[in-house]
Amino acid sequence: MDINFGQVFISFLVLVFSLTVHESAHAWAADRLGDPTARALGRVSLNPLVHADPIGTFLFPLVGLATHAPLIGWAKPVPVATWRFREPRRDYLLVAAAGPMSNLSLAVLAAGALRLFPVSAFVPGLASASGGAQVLAPLGRLVWTALEINLLLAIFNMLPIPPLDGGTVMAGLLPERAAAGFDRLRPYGFVLLYALLLSGGFSLVVGTPYRYVMSWLL
Repeated sequence: MDINFGQVFISFLVLVFSLTVHESAHAWAADRLGDPTARALGRVSLNPLVHADPIGTFLFPLVGLATHAPLIGWAKPVPVATWRFREPRRDYLLVAAAGPMSNLSLAVLAAGALRLFPVSAFVPGLASASGGAQVLAPLGRLVWTALEINLLLAIFNMLPIPPLDGGTVMAGLLPERAAAGFDRLRPYGFVLLYALLLSGGFSLVVGTPYRYVMSWLL
């Protein structure tokens, strides 16, 4: 199997950093809204070690990157004590949304950064702007990877499937009785996600908005 170890290394570093920012955003939002639980545990931090899950942050992503399998990764969930919030349903929704929004922000920053320097022709849609220049190509590859991974993380996590952040946001938007029924899907969330991956539905529900937002960013 032909493995580009350089690209695997770059993608892995970007993924770990992106997951770290994602979980830190959850912790920061919870702390700002009145729940200091995550801060007390040191989770309002950009240190990857405090958020890392051995399987979800290291093993699965490395296997996926090396084998070109679907990239699946996660970090340790941020503990949230909703009873500490002034408006529990609203504030928990905001905490859940903070993670994907942090990844979307990183994607927007990466798209902007790609305009600041010439990049090589491997960057789709930007080759004409580069004029064939190879200057700063490694940095361009890093920033392009950051754009791809963070946009994918943002869209994937906003799928309205518990236990993803989008599922929590959906539960917060529904009337309480409907939200209680919706939350009963939580034990089956991973089954639904794997069904999407194995059936090809992932390309439709994630790939379609990904391509649309990417075209807008570029």
